[in-house]
Amino acid sequence: MTFRDTSRDQTARDQIGADGPEARRRDLRPLLRVVPFLTPYWPQIVIASVALVVAAATVLGMGRGLQTLVDRGFAAGNPDLLDQGLLVLFGVVALLAGATFLRFYMVSWIGERVVADIRKRVFDHVVGLSPAFFETTRTGEVMSRLVADTTLLQTVVGTTVSIALRNSLMLVGGIAMLALTNARLTGLVLLVVPLVVVPIIVFARRVRTLSRASQDRVADVGSTVDEVLTGIRTVQAFGHEPLERARFDRRVEETVAVSLRRIQARSLLSMIVIFLAFGAIGVILWVGGHDVLSGRITAGELSAFVFYAVVVAGAVGALSEVMGDLARAAGATERLFELLATRSPIEAPANPVPMPVPPRGAVRFEDVVFHYPSRPDLAALNGLSFTVEPGETVALVGPSGAGKSTVFQLLLRFYDPRGGRILIDGVDVRAADPADVRARIGLVPQDPVIFSTDALENIRYGRPDASVEEVREAARAAHALDFLEALPQGLNTFLGEKGVRLSGGQRQRIAIARAILRNPPLLLLDEATSALDAESERYVQDALERLMRDRTTIIIAHRLATVLNADKICELDEGRLAAVGTHAELIRQGGLYARLAALQFDQAAAD
Repeated sequence: MTFRDTSRDQTARDQIGADGPEARRRDLRPLLRVVPFLTPYWPQIVIASVALVVAAATVLGMGRGLQTLVDRGFAAGNPDLLDQGLLVLFGVVALLAGATFLRFYMVSWIGERVVADIRKRVFDHVVGLSPAFFETTRTGEVMSRLVADTTLLQTVVGTTVSIALRNSLMLVGGIAMLALTNARLTGLVLLVVPLVVVPIIVFARRVRTLSRASQDRVADVGSTVDEVLTGIRTVQAFGHEPLERARFDRRVEETVAVSLRRIQARSLLSMIVIFLAFGAIGVILWVGGHDVLSGRITAGELSAFVFYAVVVAGAVGALSEVMGDLARAAGATERLFELLATRSPIEAPANPVPMPVPPRGAVRFEDVVFHYPSRPDLAALNGLSFTVEPGETVALVGPSGAGKSTVFQLLLRFYDPRGGRILIDGVDVRAADPADVRARIGLVPQDPVIFSTDALENIRYGRPDASVEEVREAARAAHALDFLEALPQGLNTFLGEKGVRLSGGQRQRIAIARAILRNPPLLLLDEATSALDAESERYVQDALERLMRDRTTIIIAHRLATVLNADKICELDEGRLAAVGTHAELIRQGGLYARLAALQFDQAAAD
C-alpha cells in the first residue's frame, strides 16, 4: 500500500485547469467527441428528434390558440368557441404527452447505450495499457474516470442534452412567434437577450473548470479508499485508523470545497438569468398593457405575446441550469478521452513477425539495458547478456534490486529495453505480437493474484477453454485439489475478495495449478514455493519438477535450496551478469553466490 500526499498532483492539476490545456480547449467543445458513439443509433435519434419537434411545435401552437380564444371568444362573447377550445386543448395535450413520452424514452435509451459503449471502449483501452502507465497513474483515478465520469456523462446524454435541445428549440421558436405576434415588443425582448447570454457564457466556463477540479478531487477520494481498504490489515496492525480517518476527512473536505465553489457559480448564474428574464417580462407587460389601452394591439395579441415571452424566459432559465451540467460533462468527457488518447509504448507492430511453430522455449538476452519509467536515472539492467537453451532450467540469483524480476517483466514484454535485444525462439520480442509472446509463457509469481470468483475460474484463467476435468487434474498436480474439495461448494466455492478466504500457501498452489493448466513451453517461477510449509513444499516441488520436465524454465531464487539442481545459475548484481555456472562451480569461485550460500546453508553443506 502506498501512502503519499497528493497535494502536489492537485496543485499541478489546478494549474492545468487555469492556464494549461484546459484553458486552451475551452472552445473545442469536448462533448462533440461523443458524436462518433451516437452515429450507430441514428434511427433512434431520428425518432427522438421528431418527437422533440412535435412536442415543441405543440407548445408553441398554444400561443396562437390563446390569442384566438381571447379575441374571438372572450371579447366577442362566443361560448361555442370556448367549448371547441376545450376539446382542441385536450387533443393538443394528448399529443404533447405522447411526444414527450417518446422523446424521453428514446433519449434515455440512447444515453444508456452510448455510455455503455464508451465504458467498454475505455476499459478495453485501459486493459491494454502497459504496466508503465500504472507506475505513474493511480488506480483510483482510473476507476474514477471509468465509473464517476461515465455516470455523469450518462446523465447528460440521457437527460440533459434532451432538455437542452428542447429548450433551444423553444427559445428559437418562441422568438420567431414573438416576432410574428408583435415586432415592436420583440425588439424589447431582443435587447435583453445579450444581457442573459453573456453571463451564461462567462459562468459556464467557470463551472467547467471547477467541474474538472471537482472530478479530480473525487478521484483523490477514491484512491484513498482503495489504498486503505486494500491494506486494511496493515492499517489496523499499526493502529493507524485515526491517521487514515484524518487523511480521508481532508480529501473529502477538499472535494466539498471545490464542489461548493462550483455550486456557487451555478447558483449565481441561475439567479442572474431568472432576474433578467422575468424582469424583462414585467417590462413587456407594462409596455404591452399601454398598447392595449391605446388600441395599438388587441388583448389576444398581448396574451399570446406574454405566453411566448414566458416560454422564451423559461427556455433561457432552463438552459442556464443545464449549461452547468453540460460544462461538468465536458470536463468528464475530456478526462475520458484523455485516457483513450493515452498510447501504450507496448503495441503490436504493423506487421508482426510470427513466432516459430512448434515453440522451442529458447531465450537470449543480448546487452540489454533497461530503466523503469518511474526511475529513469537508475538502470535496472545494464548490459545484461545470457542464453537459455530449450529445455534448460536456469536460476537467477542475487541480492534484492539486482534485476531478477526485471528479467521476467521484459520477457513478458511489459516493458521494452532501452538498449539491446531479447529473443524468444530467435525472434526479437519487439518485432512480435505481445499476445503471441505471452501465449508461450507461464508465470507463477511470488505473490499470486487470486480473482474474486470461484476456484474453478481462478485455475481456468490459465486456459479459459479447459474442461472441468482438466482443471481438476491441474489442481491435483499442484496438490490443491484436496483443500479445494474440502470447501463448502468444492471448486465452485467463492474464494473472497482477492482470495482472502485462502492461506498464502493455498493461493500459491492455485497459481501453480493455473500454470500447469496453461502448459507453456517457457515457464517463469518467481520463488514459487516460498509461501508453502515444508510438507506442501515437497509436494509442490514434485509437481513443479514434473511440469519443468522437457520445457524451458527460468527460476528467480531467493532460497538457494530450490536451485541446487538447476542446469545453470546466473548470478546478477546491480543489473549485470556477475557469474554463470552450476551450484558447485559458483561455490568454488567464491564470489557473490558463495557468500549468499554461506548465509543460507551450513558451511559444510555449502562445501
